[in-house]
Amino acid sequence: MNIPQLLLMGASVLTAAISGSAVAADLQPLYVQEAEIEIDPAQLESYKAAVTEHIGTATRVESGVIALYAVSEKDNPARVRVFEIYRDLEAYQSHLETVHFKKYKATVQKMVRSLKLIRTTPIAFGPMPK
Repeated sequence: MNIPQLLLMGASVLTAAISGSAVAADLQPLYVQEAEIEIDPAQLESYKAAVTEHIGTATRVESGVIALYAVSEKDNPARVRVFEIYRDLEAYQSHLETVHFKKYKATVQKMVRSLKLIRTTPIAFGPMPK
């Protein structure tokens, strides 16, 4: 299973747990994107700590954050993907203004070699497996 498939599966499981089976029409208000991030390998452990703290805080305190997943490529751990699902565009915009997001950005600024944000369109999220 490749990283995009893993991210989609994870997002599907979490969203299904919240709302049951859903199809594209039900998912349209969601704001979903993937961040492709290249990290300085010498700072990878520091980056992992920062992103773990950030995701933990965001998912705990922001009601508009449905899911945040960070994974790295098995053969190149400095290539990180963050899959993000927000209730809607406003929840995403609100997330960008939080103290914890600004702290994360300031902390990782010199660790990140490149960042590409990819806006995605939800197709289907399945039910949570038993």
